[in-house]
Amino acid sequence: MTPPSVVILTSSARLPWPTRLRLRLDRRPELFTLFLLVCLCAFVGIANPDFFQAATLFDLARSSVVTGLFALGVFVILAAGGIDVSFTAIAALSMYSVTQLVVTHFPSAPLMLVFAAAALGGGVLGLINGFLVHELKAPSLIVTIGTQYLFRGFLLTFIGTAWVASLPDQMDHFGKLALIEFVSVRGTKAMLPAFFLALPAAAGLTWWILNRTLMGRAIFATGGSRDVAERLGYNLRAVHFFIFAYTGALAGVAGMIHVCSSRMANPFDLVGMEIDVIAAVVLGGARITGGTGTVTGTVLGVVLVVVINNVLIMAGVPSTWQRLVVGAFILVAGAFFVVRRRR
Repeated sequence: MTPPSVVILTSSARLPWPTRLRLRLDRRPELFTLFLLVCLCAFVGIANPDFFQAATLFDLARSSVVTGLFALGVFVILAAGGIDVSFTAIAALSMYSVTQLVVTHFPSAPLMLVFAAAALGGGVLGLINGFLVHELKAPSLIVTIGTQYLFRGFLLTFIGTAWVASLPDQMDHFGKLALIEFVSVRGTKAMLPAFFLALPAAAGLTWWILNRTLMGRAIFATGGSRDVAERLGYNLRAVHFFIFAYTGALAGVAGMIHVCSSRMANPFDLVGMEIDVIAAVVLGGARITGGTGTVTGTVLGVVLVVVINNVLIMAGVPSTWQRLVVGAFILVAGAFFVVRRRR
């Protein structure tokens, strides 16, 4: 009788370092995004050492907040196998209508109430997306393209197109409130705004929802296979309503932060940010078909896109090349993730 074959398990510590690196990248694809970010920062820093000054880094952190809030919402929808391109329209409608309401009728409203109203307004608009996607059984891309035009058209037709340049004192003060502020030896003022805390807070909340709650399991299960998720007993109606409402609420908060930081409400703002935000999520390792991705990867993707869009000129790269560079990074990251999944 032939003895059964014996399988010898080799410790990962005994494997060659290229194999160990490949296995680690397979488990943590966001490490590749981090590698791209480090390489880009090293290139810019060598070309222009001023890149590593606190003022530059604080400016990058400031620029990451609105994009990051948008990206976290988009990531939640992508994880469930959908896609949303209406979040900038939701942000614009929420921020402008709430700002007009506060300026006209409630100039002394508490700041927390202002943000709560924007989040609630964005959440309601997101619920409309979730309802249409679930009830019509239509692709979320088609639905959100339609609602994007619907929300912007409603804003420009019924609410107004004039800029609101004079904000109430509490909103203006919040936009100028510093978390860290100092003057460097060169006399350059460096300031990290207090509203930056909204990004790590939203990232922590999103991580907790996706990794520590039943809704998070349902989201990833739906993104992996909608039919399997339904057979496992997950409520797809609740999933669709939650992910679009959550994304809408984050968009409302992002829009209000944009108003406070720019100290004006412009109904035409935020147009065209959709590509950068979706690119950041994809660069962070999220699969466009759903079921995968991490909050850490999304944040790294946001930082990568923000660095590309804001500091390449410091390295002598013309601003007209920014889109080309973003596209090249997306192709490189996309090729890596595809090869990783096939392997």
